Amino acid sequence: MKKFLSFKYEFAIAFFAALLFIPFLGQVHLFDWDEINFAESAREMIVTGDYLTVRINYEAFWEKPPFFVWLQVLSMKIFGVNEFAARFPNAICGIVTLLVLFRIGKKLKNVSFGLIWTLVFAGSILPFFYFKSGIIDPWFNLFIFLGLYFLIIYTKSGQKGMKGSNMALAAFFIGMAVLTKGPVALLVFLLCAGVYLLLKRFRVAFKWSHIGLFAIIFILTGGFWFILQALSGNFQILVDFIVYQIRLFKTQDAGHGGFFLYHFVVIFFGVFPASVFMIGGFKRRGDYDPQMNHFRIWMIILFWVVLILFTIVRTKIVHYSSLTYFPVSFIAAFYIHKIWMNYHHYKRWVSVLLVFAGFVPALLVTMLPFIGRYKQYIIDKNWIKDPFAVGNLQADVSWSGFESLIGIFLMVCIIAFLMMIRREKHRQAIVVLFAGTLIFTFLTIVIITPKIEKYSQHAA
Repeated sequence: MKKFLSFKYEFAIAFFAALLFIPFLGQVHLFDWDEINFAESAREMIVTGDYLTVRINYEAFWEKPPFFVWLQVLSMKIFGVNEFAARFPNAICGIVTLLVLFRIGKKLKNVSFGLIWTLVFAGSILPFFYFKSGIIDPWFNLFIFLGLYFLIIYTKSGQKGMKGSNMALAAFFIGMAVLTKGPVALLVFLLCAGVYLLLKRFRVAFKWSHIGLFAIIFILTGGFWFILQALSGNFQILVDFIVYQIRLFKTQDAGHGGFFLYHFVVIFFGVFPASVFMIGGFKRRGDYDPQMNHFRIWMIILFWVVLILFTIVRTKIVHYSSLTYFPVSFIAAFYIHKIWMNYHHYKRWVSVLLVFAGFVPALLVTMLPFIGRYKQYIIDKNWIKDPFAVGNLQADVSWSGFESLIGIFLMVCIIAFLMMIRREKHRQAIVVLFAGTLIFTFLTIVIITPKIEKYSQHAA
């Protein structure tokens, strides 16, 4: 009976995820540098018939390994060479990710926690947004998270049996992450493991044979493409790849600079509303069961490792900190689950931060149609100093004004949440807030993004 009930939840999650992530994938041109490069690499693989070498303009492109490009190639073989095919792999990743979160959440605690974690992840702005994109990071992040998950199981106190299998699976998924985007996956994995060892004062039971097993499987999986390149004599591609990875840490690559706390701001506003609830989950309490506390410690480690690492890295790109969406959503779900089950009281500071963090994107979306409709007035007033931005603003884009209702809708959801909380209808309030943010994000992608694209690149 329990298995059947779990299957029903999983089917419902997969069904609704498909409805959210697959429609409208191809309605907007490929939007930025990364989307265009990866899709073009896939197209050139099909044209040349060389599926080993990643190319741009038919010249070797050393910045990324090929796994995600292979997924796009497969998608283009099915759907043709178009925007939909380029983004379809990430829609599938979205479905898989939500199912993974539900299963892990159910295993850690129970079905209700699995459902809450799934809702928190899908109902936050940027985690939803990236499953509608054609960039590498959703698959890259999922593989790292799965690699860490099996290491977490391996290090759990009292864990017996299957330890070798868990280490092997950790190696496989970290290897797949390296094959997707590069060695930073191994760096994050090792940093998290190192921090955990320090916290435990190196009192962690392991076998050297398991470390050897990890190394072998990681090399075979993550090094698969690199070994083939070496055997093919393409040593220069490997050298260029390594040089590029080092350059990302030292310089502002491709003009992507930013202020020091860039990723803190991105996470706080971009992963709304999960980012606000996460703050409550950081506070240590005595009512955690050992399994959940063990996982929570690892998620806090993952959060700070990623955030500090990419704060240090001089290249600042929004999706560099996207791996934090897993720990942010888990810690937030943990705190929400306590409120859901009436284990501890809702705090007023949460309401204050929710209004602040939620009204910023809501007001931005609300104001966009007015900027579009009164663009000539803005240009005449010389409020914009960048001539390129002024030129983009002159694009012919039709705004009805009704687009503002999307931003107003999010504000109404936040207000409804606050009213329900005051009446102590905690469960209804949480569902309204996260489901409302999910709808807000979906409508923004479908209605607002195509109009922004006309300003940013449509003419080109």
